Amino acid sequence: MNKAVNDGIWSGSWVAERLGVELLGDPELTDLLGLALRRNPKRAHLLVSNVLGKHVPQSPSIVYGHGFTLGRRVRDLLGPDESRRAVVLGYAETATGLGHAVADGIAVAPYLHSTRRPVPGVATAGGFEESHSHATSHLLLPENPELLASEGPLVLVDDEFSTGNTVLNTIRDLHERYPRDRYVVVALVDMRSAADAGRLDEFAAEIGARVDLVAAASGTVRLPAGVLEKGQELVARYETGGAGTGGSSAAAPSGLAAQFPAPLKTHLDANPPGARGTARPATTDPHPADNRTRRVDLRWPHNLPDGGRHGFTPQHRIRLEAALPAMAARLAEALPEGAHRVHILGFEELMYAPLRLARELEQVVNAGVTYSTTTRSPVLAVDDPGYAIRTRLTFPAHDTPADGPGDRYAYNIAGAGFDAVVAVVDSRADTPELHGLLDQLAAHTPHVVLAVIPSYVPERPPMLPEPLRGPAFSSYAPDEVGWLLQDLSDVTLEAPTEEREEAIQSGGAHYAESLPVEYQPSEQYQELFHTALDEAAGRLALAVGAVTELVLAERSPHPVLVSLARAGTPVGVLMRRWAQYRHGLDLPHYAVSIVRGRGIDANALRYLAAHHDPADIVFVDGWTGKGAITRELADAIKEFEESDGITGFDPEIAVLADPGSCVKTYGTREDFLIPSACLNSTVSGLISRTVLRSDLVGPHDFHGAKFYRELAGVDVSVDFLDAVAARFPDVTDAVATLAKELLAADRTPTWEGWAAVERISEEYGIHDVNLVKPGVGETTRVLLRRVPWKILARAGAGADLDHVRLLAEQRGVPVEEVAELPYTCVGLIHPKYTRGATGADGKAVAV
Repeated sequence: MNKAVNDGIWSGSWVAERLGVELLGDPELTDLLGLALRRNPKRAHLLVSNVLGKHVPQSPSIVYGHGFTLGRRVRDLLGPDESRRAVVLGYAETATGLGHAVADGIAVAPYLHSTRRPVPGVATAGGFEESHSHATSHLLLPENPELLASEGPLVLVDDEFSTGNTVLNTIRDLHERYPRDRYVVVALVDMRSAADAGRLDEFAAEIGARVDLVAAASGTVRLPAGVLEKGQELVARYETGGAGTGGSSAAAPSGLAAQFPAPLKTHLDANPPGARGTARPATTDPHPADNRTRRVDLRWPHNLPDGGRHGFTPQHRIRLEAALPAMAARLAEALPEGAHRVHILGFEELMYAPLRLARELEQVVNAGVTYSTTTRSPVLAVDDPGYAIRTRLTFPAHDTPADGPGDRYAYNIAGAGFDAVVAVVDSRADTPELHGLLDQLAAHTPHVVLAVIPSYVPERPPMLPEPLRGPAFSSYAPDEVGWLLQDLSDVTLEAPTEEREEAIQSGGAHYAESLPVEYQPSEQYQELFHTALDEAAGRLALAVGAVTELVLAERSPHPVLVSLARAGTPVGVLMRRWAQYRHGLDLPHYAVSIVRGRGIDANALRYLAAHHDPADIVFVDGWTGKGAITRELADAIKEFEESDGITGFDPEIAVLADPGSCVKTYGTREDFLIPSACLNSTVSGLISRTVLRSDLVGPHDFHGAKFYRELAGVDVSVDFLDAVAARFPDVTDAVATLAKELLAADRTPTWEGWAAVERISEEYGIHDVNLVKPGVGETTRVLLRRVPWKILARAGAGADLDHVRLLAEQRGVPVEEVAELPYTCVGLIHPKYTRGATGADGKAVAV
């Protein structure tokens, strides 16, 4: 049993006797666990694992074997197919090595552990809080974001399962982002109370997923009333009085060297030390902290992760296994001749690599090898064989932690009688402050060896390309707009409208994965466009001027215009022209992709943040319908801030027309014809809709789009801009008046458009707001790109709907006049669309 050697004393008896704490459950619990006290306002007692390799020196084979065995049980539970789809997630800091060993036991699963160390340039894929911990914030920083996005089982590994709060917080956070059908919770000990035991099943039912639990032993901790206060009083008395404590520089207690756990004693008895001597290599150099400290170059494999902070794949495991024998041999050569007891001391989250080195060393030297790691956790030390933490070394943090300087600890090292201690740290922790630890170790062992493993930092993504510009991409002048897109002009992406509609509504495809065949307007339709442009140019110029003045007055005196491609692009160009005409400003202008349901192009945001102050970015669109893109942008910006840590972007969109009352920066809230809505690419620089498809757009790529060079003969993009800009002098005074009125007005969004869409969706039996497209612009898009069912037109609407009536007639779509309609018109997409729901000529039929 893992009790203290002398008299078989349980290493939890000191706390149990003084506080009345009891461990109830499987008989092996007292083999696995001891008890200690800590200063913590939430939980005074600490379950100290004898087999985790954190606080208690233990044989590395025993530590690794417990995790590996749990992994084998998980593999048997999941079966071969599910095991291959699984991902293992361990908890920092105590379970990083345990989780890795579990992943090894599963053998085919990649591994990731949470971390408290932010890494610049690595996006956060999630995070959670550990309710009872002294340091709660956990980050998830996978090098490959798809690691957590997989649909296979997620295996969560912690050293103990006490209340279940940490695991539930994790699953809840990740399930919202990356839902899956199955979770497996793994722990060395399941110590939940009867009240907590049922919460896991209730939570699983709540999220609609299966949650299994695998543990080496189970039981519970019985805590008498007032135990927290009594524990805090006991800690305070011993810390201030010093009775029996082993402080940072305390003398080694004479009996601790004999207090190795029983399995280690058995190992020492079976492998008597001294049969094989070793010599220090001539190649090692003294560490400046102490002339008894020597460095050893492990020759860690290039670009092999030092752990699972950013992910550790089965391929990484193969590389490590191949390199371990040679690294252990170099470590053995660095040990002093005749060393009987050697301790490998890992560093906080860096548990797995030191553990594997210790286990390999254990196989090749005739010495007793033990393993443990340093920790952030402050625990009371009491020199008593019935207490789990006999001594404590205290030293300063040495890896420049994000939460600032502080004390760190190594337990049960002082007085253990080690002939040598090998400190294994990563290169980020190899700082001048490391001398504090090395000096402490040198005071308690005659030989200190330092091995530094390179801190693995994922390669930064390649530099994002410069924006595409005309005339190579688009028919706009190069200074009018820079497209933060990639050119997919050579890829066939178009599909017949009917096929796209059926795929979109059936869930078989996303609308951004293909493009509609570009509508080729008839001569009659082109004439209608030019007529509408002549009639609306002054009205458009007024709205352009007004919204630009609002932006300059309220958002930034030097804004960076970022249009939402593609409908927003002509508007952004016009706003840029107004700022130049009226104020002599030469505003930067970009076009970026945003996709409903997928968010804004994060790489475009990264480019913008690298080249401009995010606070100066103003997103621009043509108009609002029901406000779906407004909400999409707000959610996307929030998610981007969480993932990249880049803040300052304002998700408020500036639009020409806001008939849905969804934004506060607009030129008008009237629903009128913006002629650029009448056409597709031929009024938008000959650029297609944006495309987001995984086989074409990689993690470091901008979203894609096509440049329809072949349509240059019918392109009116510049004609549209020139026609509106030509009216700027005519509306200058009116813009000043309108802008003054708008600045003084209450422009708080009412979202009445969204409410109207919900009402229409139910009244017409559609039951899907995404199939209701309000406003002249959105209705036009329905007729050009989707399979329309019917058009609702406000009674008495005039020339603003001439083009809508023409398109509806061409496609056989009924136009229904409605007396009270908050928009000039509303387009309804066929609510039960299949290709069989249209006639042989492709025209819509009634349902």
